[in-house]
Amino acid sequence: MKFSAEVKELPERNVACIRHVGPYPKIGETIEKIFAWAGPKGLIQFPKTELLAVYYDNPETVAQADLRSDACITVPEGTQPDGEACAMKIPGGVFAVAHVEIDVSEYGEAWDRLVGEWIPENGYVPDDSRLCYELYLNDPDEHPEKKHIVDICEPVRKA
Repeated sequence: MKFSAEVKELPERNVACIRHVGPYPKIGETIEKIFAWAGPKGLIQFPKTELLAVYYDNPETVAQADLRSDACITVPEGTQPDGEACAMKIPGGVFAVAHVEIDVSEYGEAWDRLVGEWIPENGYVPDDSRLCYELYLNDPDEHPEKKHIVDICEPVRKA
């Protein structure tokens, strides 16, 4: 696993999203749904369009079947959602951001390293009043080693 982290100011993001309920590793199915919704509307315009997954629950305290997350893409202000899709603003602010290059099996380890080690070691605590998310920076199928390049974004405040 390649891992580097820093604290930085992130912007508010305007997104369209589809809710996923169930084990976090299965959010890929919902990511496919958001692409299927956005594609015909001309909303997928890489690299301008960003793909994110927002996470609401702690997998250590919430049953796997009940975990809530949203598969999101950034969209222009005023985009009207329909069907399963909804609109949301992801608040900006100060975040601990781990830039990782990982196998699909290493997401949990990367989160644990950021939240359980790096954040407290650097004098911060998670800010539970804002949303945490993953920002996906590549298509793993196009990576020579099938690695996922991701920014893990955890809102923080000084301890």
